[in-house]
Amino acid sequence: MLGLENLTTPKILPLGAVLFGFLFLLTAIPIEAYVLNQRLKFDKKTSTFYAISINLLSSTIGWVIFFLLEPVLPINLKSELISYIFFNTFRSEASQGVLIFTAFTIFFFTFFMKFFLLRFLILSLKEDLINIYTKTPDNSRLKWRVTSIARLQNTNLVTSILIANSLSYSVITIIIFLSRK
Repeated sequence: MLGLENLTTPKILPLGAVLFGFLFLLTAIPIEAYVLNQRLKFDKKTSTFYAISINLLSSTIGWVIFFLLEPVLPINLKSELISYIFFNTFRSEASQGVLIFTAFTIFFFTFFMKFFLLRFLILSLKEDLINIYTKTPDNSRLKWRVTSIARLQNTNLVTSILIANSLSYSVITIIIFLSRK
């Protein structure tokens, strides 16, 4: 149906990649929890919960997408990917441009994923917002005020997630550069 009948399980576990993924999560979660605490004024427990949730969910979704896309990659990209994952080197210099483009794509995809996951978590865990909006009288000025507050909170949420994601990706990039030496 989707070409999934030819999928096989890997025979070798890239332990280095798994450990680096774990290190990246351990790095990103406190940074993003701090930003959520400072910018969105959540308490520390709530901001840590949201940071753990959005990072684990986005990481899981990212790995699922990776494992779905990997079998359909061209052979030269597969060999570059295997070379980088297992040996931390590239076989050709041309693949660094593809890596930079892929890194930017992953950054923005992760940003949008984290934004929508956080928005979903906030809305699903706070049913009071829905009740407040449905219980407002038919006064159009009051409804306009409620929707403008929601727009302002949405803008603050986008900015906060962008800052948190940028900081965590910057620290992860520094860790990658330090580990290559």
